[in-house]
Amino acid sequence: MGLVLMSERELQQIEVLAQVLDGSLRTARAARVLDLSQRQVQRLVNKVRDEGAMAVRHKLRGRPSNNRISDLKRDYVLSLVRSDYPDFGPTLAAETLGERHGIGVSPETLRKWMIADGLWRSRAQQRRVHQPRLRREALGELIQIDGSEHRWFEDRGPVCTLLVFIDDATGALMHLRFVRSESTESYFAALADYLHKHGLPVAFYSDKHSVFRVNKAEARSGHGMTQFGRALSELNIEILCANSSQAKGRVERANRTLQDRLIKELRLAGISDIEAGNAFLTCFIARHNLRFAHPPARPDNLHRPLNLPASRLAEILCVRDQRQVGASLVVHYERRKFILDDSEHARSAIGRYVETYAYADRPFEIRWKGIALPYRIFDPVQQRVTHAAVTENKRLSEVLAHVMAGQEVAPPKVGPVGKQRSRYALKGNAHRGRKGWVEKRAERRAADALVMPSPPAE
Repeated sequence: MGLVLMSERELQQIEVLAQVLDGSLRTARAARVLDLSQRQVQRLVNKVRDEGAMAVRHKLRGRPSNNRISDLKRDYVLSLVRSDYPDFGPTLAAETLGERHGIGVSPETLRKWMIADGLWRSRAQQRRVHQPRLRREALGELIQIDGSEHRWFEDRGPVCTLLVFIDDATGALMHLRFVRSESTESYFAALADYLHKHGLPVAFYSDKHSVFRVNKAEARSGHGMTQFGRALSELNIEILCANSSQAKGRVERANRTLQDRLIKELRLAGISDIEAGNAFLTCFIARHNLRFAHPPARPDNLHRPLNLPASRLAEILCVRDQRQVGASLVVHYERRKFILDDSEHARSAIGRYVETYAYADRPFEIRWKGIALPYRIFDPVQQRVTHAAVTENKRLSEVLAHVMAGQEVAPPKVGPVGKQRSRYALKGNAHRGRKGWVEKRAERRAADALVMPSPPAE
């Protein structure tokens, strides 16, 4: 005898009807327990006595519903979804079928059909499985870097970003630095500290932030690398970009740990600004590595010595670009005009591209054939952020702070109003042709009024 599927309600009915059959329960009491009439209970008792427990089981169990949607309609709906709405979810597809085709089908029914036909997968089915990656074997072989924007000083200070350098082989924090935002200049400053302390690693492992990677596929000019990538190339350090946040999970998990432990230690130390926080990080890194770092698989240290003078390292870790010199010895850079001093060397650069060096702690330099060109700034006043400027998300806090500082010291600028034109507009008064008799009469009356004396006062 095979298994018989029954619901919990049917099992309860069999138990109560069995008590009625052996005389331990009256029919009226059983009717109240089962919430049925006495006549219905008596019918069920008779069926159980004649047919057994199978009499209580629903007769349609295991059979298709009489109110089911026909297979023809199901195939037609799925053919529409497959041909016209292959990337629609069940809810949107059901709404679209009702509006455009007049087909009424519930989202849940359509969801079951699409899952069975392979047209849609749930979020649990779409979730990617990220296999754990083994650690690298030696210290300095791969350094994961990332920036974490957070309220590190809670309500005692502004929102800032913590740049994290963590070794993949040991999980040790190699360097930490608080900065205003995750920018190229901030990474240059942190990288300089890292190189002086540890040396040159084999490679850095980062995300796809625009500091590390040129994300514009349509960019045709340039050398295919960012300023940070150019600096690492000159230092003979490789930069690798992870395809997902899970790929650089060690630094992501370190950020989560730091957002718990570092915040509390900064609170206990009473630190509320970036300068004091950076001074505190040195001893914090030592305590953190003593608690969380692991010994590497190989004892080798793959960091290479930094055999560069300070001046050469400063030239590498700066924003370098090229600008063309105009006929009037003017170089445009960052919405400012730099007027070169007139000399034979400067005149030889007219029409050519000179190199610009924007340092974080030194004056701006313009060089031609390796020689610095003296200049003066046409508008030395620091300009405001341009209206509707495109701003990256990770630099939004720094830009807003700069905007608020400018709003406090500078009055608002009143610009021209009217239609925004992109074509040539005529200037001056247009030629109006011959004057009409109305204009001529008005001119004569105006001339007569000037010639005739005013009437004497009475």
